[in-house]
Amino acid sequence: MQALDQLQSLDALRSALKDRHMVPGWEKQSRPLFTPEMRSEYEPGHWRYAQVHAAMLSAGRLIDTELAERRNTIMVNPRAGHDVETLNTLICAYQSILPGEKARSHRHATHAMRVILDARGAYSVVNGHKHPMETGDIVLTPGGSWHGHGHEGDAQGFWFDCLDLPLTRRLETVFFEEHPLGFEPITQTTPESPYRYSWASTQSKLRDATDHPHWGPHIALEAVGMPTITIQVHRWARGWVGRPYRHTANTLHVVLQGHGQTQVGEHNFAWEFGDTIAMPAWQRIAHQASADAVVVSLSDANLQRWTHLYRHQALD
Repeated sequence: MQALDQLQSLDALRSALKDRHMVPGWEKQSRPLFTPEMRSEYEPGHWRYAQVHAAMLSAGRLIDTELAERRNTIMVNPRAGHDVETLNTLICAYQSILPGEKARSHRHATHAMRVILDARGAYSVVNGHKHPMETGDIVLTPGGSWHGHGHEGDAQGFWFDCLDLPLTRRLETVFFEEHPLGFEPITQTTPESPYRYSWASTQSKLRDATDHPHWGPHIALEAVGMPTITIQVHRWARGWVGRPYRHTANTLHVVLQGHGQTQVGEHNFAWEFGDTIAMPAWQRIAHQASADAVVVSLSDANLQRWTHLYRHQALD
């Protein structure tokens, strides 16, 4: 302590602080602590379902349940340096299942959900509830819930996955556990499960959807037990053009119907059924529909609202 209070130069003080795992806060850092406004370290991305679908057909021939029970393809952000994240707090993937296959149950701290793109006869088991996973359905697996799935249909099934795994990794709260019985016992069959939003119910709600200048007619699905993934479904009529905007939320769009274009920063993406668009935070976004469209939006907006960090700005 006597040596520390007798230092004769700033260089000596810097060295002493460094030896004690400290840095002088009064000096400029290589990475500023504060900036005038945020800037995401992620880039916009576009994954074409037509291409992924073809790859998953090959995966269905080449990968069996002995090699991988969950046959999925992860969408990695285009910016170099990211290992599996799609955006800062979210990761998404396409997954496929063959007739007769079953995936053993497990649970994890990470919240997850699915948008079913093409499936007839597939099902999910969440906390003992067995419910269908049919085309257009949105299926929830809240963090800590046992979940598995299977396929009793006669054609390969396909869906989109979204998880908050990047967030839980950053918080260092990743937990994972296999079910001790392998497959969780089914306690009840519930087509109207709290873990499932059927396509029919979503369509019904969209008919009465409220309009928004940036997002068009849309509904918010109250995903109980999933505070980190905000789920909205948008209905855009042919010719609809949204007002440009930007917001602090990390956002993903997966297309359930129709086609159109989305501008994210300097990128212009022409999308169609099954495609995924990644929109990093605080970039200019503008949507337009070339045909009647239904788009599912997934983001961390509600989490940001809870922490009082969310910002939204209308643009010209």
